[in-house]
Amino acid sequence: MKSPARASAASSTNSWNGPEPLETPDVILAEPVGSCTDLVATVVQPLKALYAGKFQVAPYTVLFKPSHGLRILRNEGAGFSPKAAYIFRKQLEEADAIAINRADELLPGEVQELKTLLADQFPGTPVLLVSAKAGDGFDAYEALLAQDGAFGRKLLDIDYDIYAEGEAELGWLNASAHLSAAKPFAIDPLLTQVVKGLQLSLETLGGEVAHLKVIGLEEGGAFGVANLVSSSTGTELSLPSNTQARELDMIVNARVAVDPTELEREVHRVVADVCANAGIGVSFRKTQSLRPGRPTPTHRFATATS
Repeated sequence: MKSPARASAASSTNSWNGPEPLETPDVILAEPVGSCTDLVATVVQPLKALYAGKFQVAPYTVLFKPSHGLRILRNEGAGFSPKAAYIFRKQLEEADAIAINRADELLPGEVQELKTLLADQFPGTPVLLVSAKAGDGFDAYEALLAQDGAFGRKLLDIDYDIYAEGEAELGWLNASAHLSAAKPFAIDPLLTQVVKGLQLSLETLGGEVAHLKVIGLEEGGAFGVANLVSSSTGTELSLPSNTQARELDMIVNARVAVDPTELEREVHRVVADVCANAGIGVSFRKTQSLRPGRPTPTHRFATATS
């Protein structure tokens, strides 16, 4: 018999009324949207109550991005308003553990400053250093997740008006387009040029980038990813395709502190300009741009039940 599944987080607490799954997973990892908080009260505690005995809840871990996080902990704002920074701090406040990602990019002095700031502002919360790119630190993270204990019990005192207004400041965009050309073109430089072009245009608008990702999917299955993690960092080809294509599906995913209408306009303009300069035709298929609505949790526990 398989052991009960371990859940480190969950994105939904609605009861499942469908058929039983054919297989029972040993581990469930769920990643909520990066601007969410209050997940212990609205997800973890309801999960424990609704499915008592079916899960062992692992330490609720919050992933820390240094490019924004260090400036927010220094009270420098990181290009976001105090309301958006409020969400970031609340995420750290309810964490059972904080994992500092991209640790391989930090100087020793920055690592020490981060540890000191986190220890002062969130005392008692374990801090891990990891690098998803280099694969560093995951033995310690795996050992953390394997622990048994009273995890997912830090219930927040949170102002939902501030939370809603802070989240709404981040324009949200998903766009897809089909690219075609008479001759094969290199995928990776094209993705990089789109991200760089968007970075310049968003700087002009004064919009801080929470995240920006451009994906290119080639018909044969190859794909590449270029991204930007903040306005102050450089464009990164995080997953090179190392190939060429005549037909390409492009996906742009962005969260930026700017009006979503302006964000949509700039995405369409930059993609069209980059493709035109490369002799590539572009046809936009679907674009969604919006400000997130007020969070309305299905469940919210005022006290920890277990």
